[in-house]
Amino acid sequence: MVSSNGGGAALKRECIPLFQEGITLVLSQWTALQMAVENDWGGRDSRNKSQILASDVFTWFTQSKEPLYIDDLERILEECLLLSFNTEAEDGSVEEVAEELMIMHEDFLQGNYEAVDKLKKSSAGPSAVSQSRRVVNEDEDESSDEEEAAMDVDELKPRLNQQSSERSVEHQKTRETADADGWCVVPSRRNRGKKH
Repeated sequence: MVSSNGGGAALKRECIPLFQEGITLVLSQWTALQMAVENDWGGRDSRNKSQILASDVFTWFTQSKEPLYIDDLERILEECLLLSFNTEAEDGSVEEVAEELMIMHEDFLQGNYEAVDKLKKSSAGPSAVSQSRRVVNEDEDESSDEEEAAMDVDELKPRLNQQSSERSVEHQKTRETADADGWCVVPSRRNRGKKH
C-alpha cells in the first residue's frame, strides 16, 4: 500500500494552482472518465461532475489530516465513476490514475514540478478517447462498404430470380381458379413458398 506524507507535509502555497492543473490534466487523459463525459453517461452535467471529481481529489490531497493511502484515492475514483457516471472501469485504469496522482503529489512535496510539464506536452496530442475511436473506425474500414454491398447483391440475385418465377407460377394458378363471378381464390401466405 503506497502512502504519501499527508497531514504533516503541506504543498507550498505557490505550487497549489500548478498541482490543481496537474490533477485536471491527469483526469483529462483518463480514457474511461473522458468517454463517460463525452457520451454524457453522467447526464447533461457530466463535464461538471468531472470537474467536481478533480476538486474532490485536490481536497483529499490538501485537506486530509491523516496519511494518504492509494487505496483511499482508488476508492474515491471508483465511487465517482460508479455513482456519477454509472461506469465501472475494469481495465486497471483506476489504479494507474491513482498511482500517477500519488507520484505527482510526492514530487510536488519535494519541489519537483516536471510532471505537469510532461502532462501538458502529452495532452497537446490527440486525446485517448479520439485515439480509441480512430482505431475502431480503422478496423471498420478494413472491409469496404462497396465490397459488402456487392456481396449482398450477388447473394440476392438468385433468390430474387427464384422468388419472381414462383410468383409468376402462382399468379397463373390464381387466374385459372377464378370463379364465374370474377372472384378468385388467393392462397395464404404460408403456402406461397410451398410447391403443390
